[in-house]
Amino acid sequence: MRPADVKPDTWLVVAGRPATVPGAPLNIPIGPASNFVLGGDRTYSRNEATEGWEAFEAMLGGLEGGAAVAFSSGMAACAAVLGQLATGAHLVLADDCYQGVAAIAQDGVSAHQWRVERLPVTDPLWLQRAGEADLLWLESPSNPLLEVADLAAICTAPRRSGTRVVVDNTFATPLLQRPLELGADIVVHSATKLIGGHSDLLLGAAVTADTDQLALLRGARGLGGATPGALECFLALRGARTLSLRLQRAQGSARQLAARLGEHASVARLRYPGFGTIVSFELRDAASADRACRATHIIRHATSLGGVESTMERRSANPGQEHIPAGLIRLSVGCEDLEDLWGDLQAALRAG
Repeated sequence: MRPADVKPDTWLVVAGRPATVPGAPLNIPIGPASNFVLGGDRTYSRNEATEGWEAFEAMLGGLEGGAAVAFSSGMAACAAVLGQLATGAHLVLADDCYQGVAAIAQDGVSAHQWRVERLPVTDPLWLQRAGEADLLWLESPSNPLLEVADLAAICTAPRRSGTRVVVDNTFATPLLQRPLELGADIVVHSATKLIGGHSDLLLGAAVTADTDQLALLRGARGLGGATPGALECFLALRGARTLSLRLQRAQGSARQLAARLGEHASVARLRYPGFGTIVSFELRDAASADRACRATHIIRHATSLGGVESTMERRSANPGQEHIPAGLIRLSVGCEDLEDLWGDLQAALRAG
């Protein structure tokens, strides 16, 4: 079966299954093997994907409209893509992006390896840089200010030969946007987040429709050793089976909570793009935000996002987040009852 034959919700359920034969399991079993008997297609699991990797990659690649390469974490996937940049390359990076990606870029600057330019994702200069830079790296919505780029315009802007566009699609997931269809070259994911959905694994992926790029990504994984674990791939694929249901529930609650937070007297500014499961809102200062985060009972005071449980944190407390307002809280909405979440937030705002 091909992704084009069924709707995305169905693909999430049916992709990456074993062959339909009598007595076969419905799921690819966990294969904790690093080595294989010679003479077949597999020799050593750092070089050839195991069945578990392939099942996860088939699901995600089909969902995004390309071919996926699984990595040990989202950062490993990002590092594999950025590692392709030559010395002297011009990298344009979203100014509001994951701090780990920003740190890799800064290391490249410090080593006099790359020229890095930071732009807001809404800046019209992205269209011009498509014809000048070597790599455009976008997050949309951005993290944690939730700004939305005009991906269709940027991805189709006239480019200099060899210029690539990379989109981090972790927040939106392929159910809400498919950057490869818009003209992006590579999509990266932290499957730790919404795809896995249960805060119990580390996994990343890069997806491309270009066969040469696919070979480069697989080569980088093998040489760098950033290979995913058998258990992690199994859990991520199992979690992805319910992605559509979880996203529908959490996004519905996020929209309701955003509307209510936007009218609350304690909230100085609300940031929500109208879709997705992440809501950012600002209190008057860092101390107020810290008190609010510590006062919740249902919402967990924790980093990361995209799980069935709601979490929130003051993002400026993390290193490398100097551009973020001091009182900004990033709320990842989970699958709990809406009114329970709202009651917890109201109590937290009173404490703040």
